[in-house]
Amino acid sequence: MIQGNNRGKIKQPPAKEVIKYIINPSISDAEAERSFQNYVECNKAHVLMLEKQGIIKKEVAKKILEVAEEMTAMGSKPSFALRPELEEMYFNLENYLISKVGIEVGGQQHTARSRNDLYATVVRMDVRKFYLEVCELYNEMRKTIQQVARNNTDAVMAGYTHLQPSEPITFAQYCAAILYGMDRDYQRIQNAWEQLNLCPLGGGSMGSTTWKIDRQFTSELLGFNAPLGNSIDAVGSRDYILEILSAFGIAASTFTRLCQDLYVWATPDYGYVEVADEVAVCSSIMPQKKNPWTLEHIKGKSANIEGLCVGAWAVMKNTPYTHNNESSGEGPTFLWNAFDEMKACIELLNITFRGIKLNKELMVETASNNFCTMAELANTLVRADHISFRTAHDIVAHVVDFMLTHGKKASEIDVDVIAPIAKQLFNIETKVTNEEIQLGLDPVKNANSKDSLGGSAPEEVLRQLDELMARLEENISVVTQRRAQLEGAKQKTEAKIQALLALIGICSFSGRQG
Repeated sequence: MIQGNNRGKIKQPPAKEVIKYIINPSISDAEAERSFQNYVECNKAHVLMLEKQGIIKKEVAKKILEVAEEMTAMGSKPSFALRPELEEMYFNLENYLISKVGIEVGGQQHTARSRNDLYATVVRMDVRKFYLEVCELYNEMRKTIQQVARNNTDAVMAGYTHLQPSEPITFAQYCAAILYGMDRDYQRIQNAWEQLNLCPLGGGSMGSTTWKIDRQFTSELLGFNAPLGNSIDAVGSRDYILEILSAFGIAASTFTRLCQDLYVWATPDYGYVEVADEVAVCSSIMPQKKNPWTLEHIKGKSANIEGLCVGAWAVMKNTPYTHNNESSGEGPTFLWNAFDEMKACIELLNITFRGIKLNKELMVETASNNFCTMAELANTLVRADHISFRTAHDIVAHVVDFMLTHGKKASEIDVDVIAPIAKQLFNIETKVTNEEIQLGLDPVKNANSKDSLGGSAPEEVLRQLDELMARLEENISVVTQRRAQLEGAKQKTEAKIQALLALIGICSFSGRQG
């Protein structure tokens, strides 16, 4: 039986289409697992505040909180059926409360608030849970890439620009580059917490309330940093959704760029990397194939994240600056999907990177012969002949053309090739020696000698990785602090509930004795 009239002046029940597409999703198992306990926590904090402010009596608060404690013990989903005729989650919970304590007691729970500020608060609490999970997974993934980088400071390879051989780098330096990008991506995600963790409760339907409530009190009990400062803004704004989605979209773009490089380097034409069997599949018809499956899925899921960001922007634009179901109801769905896709990307990338294998010998061999050391050869001529870099660049360009025309490798360049070209082009009698040439052509010595800030020398790459690890450890510490803040608020709320229940018990006992 329905214990209260939650439909007001509306006389007809919801249409079956409304139940199917709007109400049922709001009371689904997924929604219950996401929000049930956060509704309960909101109710607890609100009732404690009402009692503290003298808006409801202690005895009333006790009866409501006892039922709230019962709901807490139910776990992730309510033990009673959620009924679509009650429209949504909150009315189902309120109906259960009223069935236990009566409408005159249970009906006081909703004093001085609206579903608008309640739902706005619950959604932020839901988001916090998934947000912190993503942060933890993201940091774990960065640890994995860190370790792979540290294990491969000796992995010299050709770097590429425009997919053309550029100059020698190390795989560790490449990983450090990715980690610097991920560090910036994570800072954007981390900063979103400051706008997310603000409390709308007390905003009412939009215009606050005439009751003398204490919004700071409920905000603290729910683990928020502070209440939102304007009641209309409290119920009408969902910009934190766009901020998180934007940060996720930028991070996803980094995922795609990393996966594209690995995707190319895993081809037999390159053969630099091989993914583990656990993250690959074979062709149904071509037995020689080892398809880097996870890399493709990460790129696809990253596109989904970016699409969800665009979708959220579309659904939230041109809405009234107050509570409305476009932003409050439909808006968060983009975020729930984005959390799922983001977690999938991170975990798939983590397991892929953890098992990656490098063909270091092939990487060096390729770098020795694909002319990626030509910039250093030009530098060698500048030093030997005291000529401008542009002059040396022109000589080396003609040297490369000569070698390719005659089917020769870069490692075969010597004075006999360079001298006549330098003479013909600029009438230069080169003083460069074969020893100097071979030193300039050696990709390992080339990569290891670049010890300027950001370079590929092993000690410089390790410095970069140390710097990145220090930032990562700070990020991990912040997540730990934020979890502690939420857990501390829960414990504080529970302590206040138990103190009130105990006080009521003492008062009742004293009254009977008297």
